[in-house]
Amino acid sequence: MRECDFLIVGAGIAGASVGYFLAPKHKVIVLEREDQPGYHTTGRSVAVYTEAYGPRPVRALVIAGGPFFHRPPSGFTQVPLGHPHGFMFIGREDQRSVLAAELAAVRPLSPTIHEVSADEAVARVPVLRRDYLAGAFLDPNCLSLDVNAIHQGYLRGLKAAGGEVVTSAEAERFERRGGKWHVRTPAGDFAAPVVIDAAGAWADVVAERVGARTVGLVPKRRTVIAFAPPAGTETANWPVVIDAQEQFYFKADAGTILGSPGDETPSPPTDAQPEEIDIAVTVERIERATTMPIRRIIRKWAGLRSFVADRVPVAGYAPDVEGFFWLAGQGGYGIETSAGLGRAAAGLATGGGLPDDMRKLGVTEAELGPRRLWSA
Repeated sequence: MRECDFLIVGAGIAGASVGYFLAPKHKVIVLEREDQPGYHTTGRSVAVYTEAYGPRPVRALVIAGGPFFHRPPSGFTQVPLGHPHGFMFIGREDQRSVLAAELAAVRPLSPTIHEVSADEAVARVPVLRRDYLAGAFLDPNCLSLDVNAIHQGYLRGLKAAGGEVVTSAEAERFERRGGKWHVRTPAGDFAAPVVIDAAGAWADVVAERVGARTVGLVPKRRTVIAFAPPAGTETANWPVVIDAQEQFYFKADAGTILGSPGDETPSPPTDAQPEEIDIAVTVERIERATTMPIRRIIRKWAGLRSFVADRVPVAGYAPDVEGFFWLAGQGGYGIETSAGLGRAAAGLATGGGLPDDMRKLGVTEAELGPRRLWSA
């Protein structure tokens, strides 16, 4: 029996980040059901840091984590965690009101986000069709994030602080006795007073095994393709381009273009794979908005982004089961919120509450905690 203070289920970005912030002062063990951390959603993410995306609590968590990505702690990484990229929402004539509402929602927390004309949008991304656009707005401070560097930095940091990551260790059975959780896995037995459920798409499955009330987590499939830009096209300075209603996006990436239809198809927790209909929709929507012909798809993949009803992450102790802490529902914001949410979760799990900088941004324990999902 191996014992610790916090036993974290899941070594993706959620488990790795909270483990990183807990390990300097507490004994932490992270259990991963696969043979490598981040196999599912984390390893398939097309991640950016933008203050222009998601519900207000999500954007506040992103802002709170910004200093970490811009100036990571010493020893965290040997490469930059992000590169300036820009993030531009675009809209057709029938999406003007949606575009205006989105801009009005994000500006109170992020006043540097601003409207740009359709002509300026085309000047920034020349493949956009001028007759398609009615308007746009830009987050000039967006970063293209290095998912692997961030994830590995968290894992390396928690290990350096004395934490452990155990792979091929699915948490199969839980029993509460003597003030501790006793957890059986194929890699051995573990015990801790607190279990942190950071199992991504499997978070409700873990809760059921524990005997806790679930939070209604819905994994949703997201499809991505990679294709070549038009010959001779310089893409290095393009911002990420996203439809006002997230019906598609595309992003220049290492000499290719990554594109998605913004699909959110409900799925059981599984090893997600792309479907041909979603690939075809991606091609149709991007070709409709741009002059880029997509003749050959270089790569294609899919991942699961898991949401609860209000699309805000869940971080807090379950009120119905002792010593069971939720860290789930990061949706499509998991990488960019990881520094803020990981730190917030560590504070909540240890009884210290939310960090002051997050409180000043308006984040509350109630809007992160699981109880909110049962009172609606």
